[in-house]
Amino acid sequence: MQRAEIIAKGDVHRVGFRDTVQRIARDLGLSGTVKNQEPYDVAIVAEGEKDALDKFITELKVESGAIKVQVLEVHWREATGEFPYFKILRGDWQEELGERFDVAVVLLHRSIEIGEENLAIGRENLDTGKKMLEKQDVMIERQDETIGEIRGMRSDFHDHMNRRFTRIEGEIAEIKAAIAEMKGDG
Repeated sequence: MQRAEIIAKGDVHRVGFRDTVQRIARDLGLSGTVKNQEPYDVAIVAEGEKDALDKFITELKVESGAIKVQVLEVHWREATGEFPYFKILRGDWQEELGERFDVAVVLLHRSIEIGEENLAIGRENLDTGKKMLEKQDVMIERQDETIGEIRGMRSDFHDHMNRRFTRIEGEIAEIKAAIAEMKGDG
């Protein structure tokens, strides 16, 4: 068992970072504490197996939403076993309430940004759909033209074949008459 004493620097105050730290620590089975450290840092003490602590430190490098961890100062010590679980050490209730409001504002702002992004994507999809419908209309017109051409060709071919059969029937009648006439002469 080892102990890592960590100072997280960056955008880590009033953005929900302590909650994220607690979730990561609990997922890895670590014990310890996390608390805000004035003016802008977060102090973390974590105890557990070395592999779990290494993974914990890696996962603390959060850059998600409003949280931007820029630096982690890590100091290794021997574990003391003083922590039964991992918990957040909170300040007075006014400070904590203010932090919760700050987190809510950040999340609301992000929600608005995502809504605007979704709206822009929806508009792009609508424009793409309109273009596809226009192309589909052109394709249908061309298909109708092709069908008209095929019908015209069928009609022309039918007329041509009827003329040919009529001419062939006439020629056969002439040949039969000529054969009958030759038989009558001979």
